[in-house]
Amino acid sequence: MRTKVKICFIDSTRCIVRVTGFDGELSLGSCLGEAASAEQAEDSARQRLIERIKGYEQSHETKTRETESKNQPEKKEASRLTAQELSKKRNLSERNAQTTHQIQEKEATKANQETNEAPTDPEDWSEELTAIDIQLKRIGWNRDKEQIFLERAYGHGSRHKLTKYSDIVSFLSQLTKFEKGVNADIAPIPHKRGDLILEGDTIIQKLGWKKEDAKEFLQKKFDETSRQKLSDEQLIKFNQLIKNQLNQPMQRNKIS
Repeated sequence: MRTKVKICFIDSTRCIVRVTGFDGELSLGSCLGEAASAEQAEDSARQRLIERIKGYEQSHETKTRETESKNQPEKKEASRLTAQELSKKRNLSERNAQTTHQIQEKEATKANQETNEAPTDPEDWSEELTAIDIQLKRIGWNRDKEQIFLERAYGHGSRHKLTKYSDIVSFLSQLTKFEKGVNADIAPIPHKRGDLILEGDTIIQKLGWKKEDAKEFLQKKFDETSRQKLSDEQLIKFNQLIKNQLNQPMQRNKIS
């Protein structure tokens, strides 16, 4: 496996590194690592990536064994069939498989036409991570207080375990709202961005908008092309704006 290493953040006390794995030109995913030095951070990220890839491979092997096990009775049955019966069964199976494939292709095409824009995570989070450090210093939180808040908001107390870009953005957005000296034990936790995105998806489907329609509305109202770039407050406002479209029957399927 070939790897690409990038330092996302570094100061006198710690370093955050992203390691991306490749099989030829195919990306196998990436992981963050945090430690006191760049070398230790890289080792941490690399180990997490290896464990994740091994998990994928083990899952694939398990599914393959299960499939082979299920196919054993069919193989025994086929050995007892005459050549003519086997040929008929094979032809019927091929026709069924072809029909299923055609149905799946139609469903996939329809889903691509009707779905709204899918959130995509950027490769480089260094700007957001640096901004988080600045906000933590501004409000006076040390590592322990940050850990308390992360545990309350996301279920784990280490920032490098925030593997979703949307969580990084919501964490940063929430920090910018806090006054200096706010208590980490009672500070308001951010909205669940996933729930806000899902709510928007549901409304967009009710409107009958396509991917291009949703992007056009988003760009017109917020000058952005992806909802992932919106703050929590902007996401709430976006959902309210498109919900208003539902209350205007003449505006359905139209961008206003």
